[in-house]
Amino acid sequence: MPTKRIRLIEIAHARSGDKGDAGNVGVIAREERYYPILVQQLTADAVKQHFEGICFGPVDRYELPNLGALNFILHNTLGGGGTVSLKNDAQGKTLSSAILRMEIDIDEALLSA
Repeated sequence: MPTKRIRLIEIAHARSGDKGDAGNVGVIAREERYYPILVQQLTADAVKQHFEGICFGPVDRYELPNLGALNFILHNTLGGGGTVSLKNDAQGKTLSSAILRMEIDIDEALLSA
């Protein structure tokens, strides 16, 4: 089956915030049929690579199939956290926009269904 390279924003929503020095990023499938694609494509390693230069620790991934969502904890990402960080986004609010720019491969038939 032919695949197409798309940005994650085409099939998902996201929210993010801080957990101390870690960024917390939730990715939610726009439709139930997209959730398996998220599970397959958004591995902890792929997310770590996408945030290269921002995330300096490990990435943990949690699956929430009943919500059609994945949650990622990006350790050592926020420069110490909200009260001590000198980063412009010390609370990680822009991480959700950043992850939605991530490119993934998807079956073209799934997009047009």
